[in-house]
Amino acid sequence: MAPHIGRRLRKGAATTAVAAVVMAALTASQAPGLASTARDRHHDSAAGETPAPPSADTPIDGGSSYHTDLPPLQKPGKPGTSIDLPGLPDDAAAAEAGIPATVLDAYKKAESALKDSKPGCNLPWQLLAAIGKVESGQAGGGRVDAEGTTYRPILGPVLNGNGFARITDTDGGAYDGDATHDRAVGPMQFIPSTWATWGRDGNGDGEKNPNNIYDAALAAGAYLCAGNRDLSVKADLDEAILGYNRSREYLATVLSWFEYYKKGTHEVPDGTGVLPDPDKNSGGSDGGGNGGGGSESPRPLPDPTEPGGDHSPTPEPPTTGDGGVETPSPETPSPETPSPETPSPETPAPATVARLKAVGAAKLTATAGEQFADKPQVRAETAAGKPVAGVWVQYEIRGETDARFPWNATRVSRMTGSDGTATAPVLRAGETTGSFTVRVTAVGRTATAADIAATVKARPVPQADALARADDKDLKAETGGSFADAVGVKASYKGKAAAGVPVTATMIVDDAAKATDKPTENDKGPYFKDAKGKTVRTLTTLKTDATGKLVLPKIYTDDHAGTFLLRLTTADGTTLTIELTVTERAAQPTEPPSAEPTDQPSAEPTSTPSAQ
Repeated sequence: MAPHIGRRLRKGAATTAVAAVVMAALTASQAPGLASTARDRHHDSAAGETPAPPSADTPIDGGSSYHTDLPPLQKPGKPGTSIDLPGLPDDAAAAEAGIPATVLDAYKKAESALKDSKPGCNLPWQLLAAIGKVESGQAGGGRVDAEGTTYRPILGPVLNGNGFARITDTDGGAYDGDATHDRAVGPMQFIPSTWATWGRDGNGDGEKNPNNIYDAALAAGAYLCAGNRDLSVKADLDEAILGYNRSREYLATVLSWFEYYKKGTHEVPDGTGVLPDPDKNSGGSDGGGNGGGGSESPRPLPDPTEPGGDHSPTPEPPTTGDGGVETPSPETPSPETPSPETPSPETPAPATVARLKAVGAAKLTATAGEQFADKPQVRAETAAGKPVAGVWVQYEIRGETDARFPWNATRVSRMTGSDGTATAPVLRAGETTGSFTVRVTAVGRTATAADIAATVKARPVPQADALARADDKDLKAETGGSFADAVGVKASYKGKAAAGVPVTATMIVDDAAKATDKPTENDKGPYFKDAKGKTVRTLTTLKTDATGKLVLPKIYTDDHAGTFLLRLTTADGTTLTIELTVTERAAQPTEPPSAEPTDQPSAEPTSTPSAQ
């Protein structure tokens, strides 16, 4: 197996000599330009310097922990490789180069989207992959559903000041299930307050969900590209990564994976990605400061509403936390070593979920092919009826229906917020009409499930109050042939073109019957052909196009001459009768038989015997 190197980082603690040697080797071989960073970090820690106080502009992941596994020292393959990785020295290198299919797709789609919206950023998807690897092990090895949402919430440690920054609750537990302190959430590990600013909808389901890899990857890319950064410039690249987690070790780890993925990757099935070593996690970014030891301080998080504007100066950090990062004062012991008088706050135990209760619309209704106006929604409750936050619920479509969630999914998962509710993404009806059920269950819980009824109604039939010929050509043909000109008509409703109007075309005996009566089909004269070439005189599958026009199939003639009638009828009774004239085929002139020479024997002259 290829060697994997990890280390633990603790708030305010010096790195060990072994870690320093490892980082020096890494920066020399896999992350050019970072050797001085590692040396500076070791020097500052050894000198016993106190890290700079954290700034109020908290980094993306709140200074949370991250995976410190490093890529194999062997190269994954030649640069540019995307599927085949020739020359891999062992299976470990090949496995580490694999990225779960949906996760990889999310990174590439984010790169494409930002190439259009921020062309000067030059964001490579491999950078998102490197951050995703370090933050969550590529969404826990790619354990995501069809639309990219993780099957279980990915939560960082409680940011209560015990080994990490202290960030009091900013979302009421809506994203992280904790109403006391914040936690980093999802595959790209956004803290709730940061997600509120940078959250994006990357998969087009109308929601911004930090537990969805498409949403999280696009949001991470948007942050990395903010402030007119050009990530092809080393200084901008480093600055963007440090804004994610203010740690020089974090920067080195991300860059090592970035360089590794640039040398070659390949797609692996979802759920089969390599999981990080659980013993190789950091303890955060040194309390959420600037990473410790560096002389420079990363600039504040840019304002996404003004991505091209100047960055405001870093405000003074508050000394008491109300959604911000606390700075320990001399009178107050550091949260890392709480005094007996000031115990470290504990996260309350989660409440027991007794049931899921459907809320919102009593019944979901939509027209075939359209979105449901309301989204399925439930509330997790205790036996006493109190809401329970942080419960992972699964919505499953059941019954004879082709209705689907985004990405053609029949099952999606969501987590309840601070009010105990969880809302499914947009549900779209298919072409199948009728009723079905959305069953909602609490994942890993024994709570009573909820059933939400849904109905798909048939599309209303488009109407037409007028039918007219598209031209005024006489329609004539000879027996035993076909009409040279196609029959075209136009449908309109209240003076406007009527699209999608069903029309029946019938060769009828006469036009005496009213439009509401079923006409008598003619058994002779002009006719159509069905798909098998069989003679038919009624067509029922015709519809006008988007402009209200309809061109009939080719019309053939048999051996009957005369004037025939073609009736066109809409579903609401509008009719148009068209005359078809069939004449006898002109007789072909016959040529008289030519006189052929006869082979008669020529008369032999009679010889007269001569007189002797």
